[in-house]
Amino acid sequence: MGTLSEQLFLDARTGDPSALGRLLDAYRQYLTLLARMQIDRTLRIKLDASDVVQETFLEAHRDFTQFRGSSRGELVAWLRQILARNLANQVRHYRGTKRRDLRLERHLGLAVDRSSEHLAEQVVFPGASPSHEAARGEAAVVLANALGQLPDDYRDALVLRNLEELSFPEVAERMGRSVDSVKKLWARGLAQLRKLMTETP
Repeated sequence: MGTLSEQLFLDARTGDPSALGRLLDAYRQYLTLLARMQIDRTLRIKLDASDVVQETFLEAHRDFTQFRGSSRGELVAWLRQILARNLANQVRHYRGTKRRDLRLERHLGLAVDRSSEHLAEQVVFPGASPSHEAARGEAAVVLANALGQLPDDYRDALVLRNLEELSFPEVAERMGRSVDSVKKLWARGLAQLRKLMTETP
């Protein structure tokens, strides 16, 4: 992230649509991971996290002139709000509820924020202050981007075990694999993730 996304943010604020597109794309893996963590198991067959993120980006493009924040941290918080609203709309749609449910939107908004905080807590950067909100937000994005580079099975094992905090037998059941194979996938995924994180500038 760093200087490049800071420049993209500044260019997007001056009305450059290309910069806005590239800036939003830098948060794709992060938002997809947050969405995935909120989509109920029963809805995963019908609802794809990447579709919800694409809808979020379309709305962010459309409404960016209304964004009043002055930092990337505020932009990410704004994107999480849009994401939570879109998740709530999709849940209502698949449950056959027509009325807007503000309680569901608030609940999902808080859940998305908690997932983001939990994601940031998984990363410890030498010399970074964990209490510094901006650094924590960037850490969550960096981790999500690194997870996005892993093979699907490795990523699934890590997300289910470390982020959704399932036991190895629960992960094995969810993935349709043996406990032993899941443990191997998890260990290999963790090794690759650490390598990717140390290579991140």
